[in-house]
Amino acid sequence: MIALKNAWRRNAVAYMFLTPWIVGLIGLSAIPMVASLYFSFTNYDMFTDPQWVGLANYAQMFQDQKWLNSVEVTFKYVFISVPLQLTFALCVALALSKGLKGLRFYRAIYYVPSLFGGSVAVALLWRQLFGGDGLVNRGLAVFGIEGTNWISQPDTALYTLIILAVWQFGAPMIIFLAGLKQIPIELYEAAKIDGAGKFKQFFKITLPLLTPIVLFNLVMQVISAFQAFTPAFIISGGSGGPLDSTLFYTLYLYQKAFTQFQMGYASAMAWLLLAAIAILTALIFLSSKKWVHYQE
Repeated sequence: MIALKNAWRRNAVAYMFLTPWIVGLIGLSAIPMVASLYFSFTNYDMFTDPQWVGLANYAQMFQDQKWLNSVEVTFKYVFISVPLQLTFALCVALALSKGLKGLRFYRAIYYVPSLFGGSVAVALLWRQLFGGDGLVNRGLAVFGIEGTNWISQPDTALYTLIILAVWQFGAPMIIFLAGLKQIPIELYEAAKIDGAGKFKQFFKITLPLLTPIVLFNLVMQVISAFQAFTPAFIISGGSGGPLDSTLFYTLYLYQKAFTQFQMGYASAMAWLLLAAIAILTALIFLSSKKWVHYQE
């Protein structure tokens, strides 16, 4: 008992500084999460008392065609945008790792899209770029190509959002660049002596030693992609159109919660999304035993 009192006295100042964070964690995260879990088993519209319905909300989702469409759109977005984004980020990082002059300037410029890519302003700009009379079509017109209204066509609308996601490659690029600097240069010198070219050096030295960084970036970008919301909301006007081609899971969740006031259904959707992200992340970590290599 005396030891506990002494420990409390020694750490009292630390606990005092941690109090705002602890209050925020409990009041803004823990309590809302518990409440959301409870609401997911109820019929709740925020204006009347919640009515317990058990697993009805979860069962209803699998009979909801719009929900199924949102799942398909989201998975398509994640499984196309994340590999492209990481590939592009790695290519730029490799280029910047060659000792270019003004490296800090280029690194800052390439990182800027990651800072502003998820903003409303950039989403509005993107809608103008890919509109019927946008800059993209004007550029194509120079070569005699007649473009379409990319964001209003079901076949192309999602790909404009994928391009936006790839454009936000700055954060993984910086991490790749840091990882490249940790690879011993002696390995490349030994490979050159053995006659290995650039291509072979990349696949035998660079990529294997970067796999821990690839794993980190992959997990972070997958989680981020599943939570994408602002671009789809702004570009589609909140509808997820055309023909639900940009109806992200988070956008449909928003519609259910704050447009149709089906808060119980939306809470169930949120918990199912959490479960899906957790399962996919676990699968990535399990698979990493076969392709991630750590330096000894």
